[in-house]
Amino acid sequence: MSARVRAWSRLVISAGIVALLAWRLGDDALRAGLAALGPGPVLAALAIGAATTVCSAGRWTVVARGLGLRLPFPAAVADYYRALLLNSVLPTGVLGDVHRAFRHGRRVGATGRAARAVLLERLAGQAVLIGAAPLVLPTAAPAVAAVLGRAEPPGPAGTAVLAGAAVVAGGALVWAVSGGHGRRLARTGAAVVREARAVACAPRIWLGVLGLSAVALAGYLALFVVAARAVGAQAPVPVLLPVLVAALMAMSVPVGFGGWGPRESAAAVGFAAVGLDAAQGFGAAVAYGLLALVSTLPGAGVLLADRLRDRHPHGHGDRHSNPYRHRRRSEDSAREGTRETAGEQPSAPTRRS
Repeated sequence: MSARVRAWSRLVISAGIVALLAWRLGDDALRAGLAALGPGPVLAALAIGAATTVCSAGRWTVVARGLGLRLPFPAAVADYYRALLLNSVLPTGVLGDVHRAFRHGRRVGATGRAARAVLLERLAGQAVLIGAAPLVLPTAAPAVAAVLGRAEPPGPAGTAVLAGAAVVAGGALVWAVSGGHGRRLARTGAAVVREARAVACAPRIWLGVLGLSAVALAGYLALFVVAARAVGAQAPVPVLLPVLVAALMAMSVPVGFGGWGPRESAAAVGFAAVGLDAAQGFGAAVAYGLLALVSTLPGAGVLLADRLRDRHPHGHGDRHSNPYRHRRRSEDSAREGTRETAGEQPSAPTRRS
């Protein structure tokens, strides 16, 4: 199956899940999610998005440097913002990560290692997310039990729709993985395992990755709570936590744009499972998707800066926007100074392509 057909198929699946939920749970929840873009939630999304992006870029920097690759932190933040925006608006949800891996690899002259650094960085974030699931369940159990004691079970129609959405999301996951992602990962598995082992054997690296991933996850959950409150969900945070973690995990399903579809079905099922209104869970997931997109808008500024730099490659902006070039010049100057101190003649400057 061609990449274009897979991309359009994922879009259709994603839109189909959202349409099914809106049809069966009511369009009021969808309208509530769309209406959540008020000044308060938007400002919170931008602030939380800045914190999570900085942490994620820091995690990428730690992993890349652990693999012996140069990655200045300001460049990592800009590249990560660009990647988040592209992931949100382009099919498959990973093209932004592919783009930042390619740019980084081209700059440092090690495309394969740069791609594996991005893969390891994303896997580290997913590992922390999965590891958080069993941690939030014990803390949420008393509050969930209290809510369930006052809740009415969903009707047969609601149960059938929620179960159908879960089956569609699960089938989409199996289909998407079988569409080529698993084979591509298998081809690079040996190198990834070898480099992951090297990173895991360095406490300074994996502790930094763990800490930054935990802070980033806390930011994602905080943004989801903001979205839930914006649509009127007033359940205690301990009740919402396991549902929100499940919804974030569902976003990893490579279907559609930015997790749309699997996230909404997981939130609806999760809200119903803890005795809350499934339609409200659907609306909260829609609001989260919109606020998450808002949080990536600084990436548009990065793309605009790239466009201006491409138009004026020798201008003032380019001189300040390529930290890799400045670092290479600093390293060359340091080597020349060392030679002069040792009584050697400085080498003639070499032209860089």
